[in-house]
Amino acid sequence: MTEKINLTKLVRASMFAALAVGLGYSLMLVPNVELITVVIFLSGLTLGIRWGILVGAVSEFIFSAMNPLGSGLIFPPLLAAQITSMLFVGLVGGLLRPVFFKKNLSSFRVGTLGLTGFLLTFIFDSLTTLSYPIGSGFDWPQTWAIYLSGIGFTIIHQISNGIIFAVGVPAVVKYLS
Repeated sequence: MTEKINLTKLVRASMFAALAVGLGYSLMLVPNVELITVVIFLSGLTLGIRWGILVGAVSEFIFSAMNPLGSGLIFPPLLAAQITSMLFVGLVGGLLRPVFFKKNLSSFRVGTLGLTGFLLTFIFDSLTTLSYPIGSGFDWPQTWAIYLSGIGFTIIHQISNGIIFAVGVPAVVKYLS
């Protein structure tokens, strides 16, 4: 019986990974809007911590390494930051399953989902932004200057993901729970 459950979860995890990569490519020309993060979060929410971590790492590796706009393989510190961030998103999805995997969510929980999306995206943006100057050997003042210069761009990404989490997660979970 355990093998059947694992096979079912493997198939579902594969579907989440394919959906994350496909949606990532479909929106890659739209600045600051992406659905990879929410799909990976939903995989953790639906399948649990271990599968969420796996979906996050595999999805982000495939998306970044095979990206037609520039492969993440060219700069390993960035690729590592991307994969680490997204496996963390899957982990958090799994950890928050008892809180958010419910058919009906209160407005407080919907707001908390928005904040969760904002914070997870902040972590992703911070790690990926810092990966270049740190990986290239910049000193701390230069590193922080680079980080701060990108805040205007990343804040839009964080806000859009907050909205996507608040609207999208309850809509999807209603049908999955």
